[in-house]
Amino acid sequence: MSLPRTPSFRLDGKRALVAGGSRGIGFGCAVALAEAGAHVIVAARSATQVQAAVNEMAQAGFSAEALVLDVTDIGAVRDAVAALEPIDILVNSAGLARHSLALETTPEDFDTVSEINIKAAYFLAQAVARQMVGRGGSIIQISSQMSHVGGIERAVYCATKHALEGMTKAMAIEWGPENIRVNTICPTFVLTELSKPTFADPEKRAWIESKIKLPRVGEVEDIMGACLFLASDASALVTGTSLLIDGGWTAG
Repeated sequence: MSLPRTPSFRLDGKRALVAGGSRGIGFGCAVALAEAGAHVIVAARSATQVQAAVNEMAQAGFSAEALVLDVTDIGAVRDAVAALEPIDILVNSAGLARHSLALETTPEDFDTVSEINIKAAYFLAQAVARQMVGRGGSIIQISSQMSHVGGIERAVYCATKHALEGMTKAMAIEWGPENIRVNTICPTFVLTELSKPTFADPEKRAWIESKIKLPRVGEVEDIMGACLFLASDASALVTGTSLLIDGGWTAG
């Protein structure tokens, strides 16, 4: 009897585009993919931040390049992706939150959050998927645990992340015959530079810790393994679903 072989987590020879990849979860994902052998294109709006991220990766011996890109500029996204050599993996970590009570949400905040969390995510995935037709690939959207539950002062954010889950399922159905896999990663609150003010508020931190069943909050490293799994052949039959990294938040 021959033993089954564990699928490889290696990404040698693969090319990955990580949007929102200059810091936080996106940067963690970029490092994880590069460490597994992929050439990573790190994309973000700030030229200074994206170049600093790439320089740090290069110093560690990883293969990476910088791409200055505003994902809300649909035309620029299409042109930039079309100019790249074929992409095998897309990780979209670009996102935005503006929290308020639902009775106080402004149309401006609604439009701004929707613009990046839904519209930009949709057309970035579309642009990369057009490249992947005939070759296959993996598209990973960084969503949130809030795509599965609700939260106070998070009506708009939850709306956009629930929409992202539905969009992902529909794209997975359409693009499955082309061997293009589409999934989301749904983290709980993760300690990053952007989230430090939230964790610094004793009341908010207590609320977060009361909802997470494991005895700690999330860290960027918690997301890196999940990203590598969904990018690699280890998840070859995984599509149209979400990977919750929420410490048990949504368990009840």
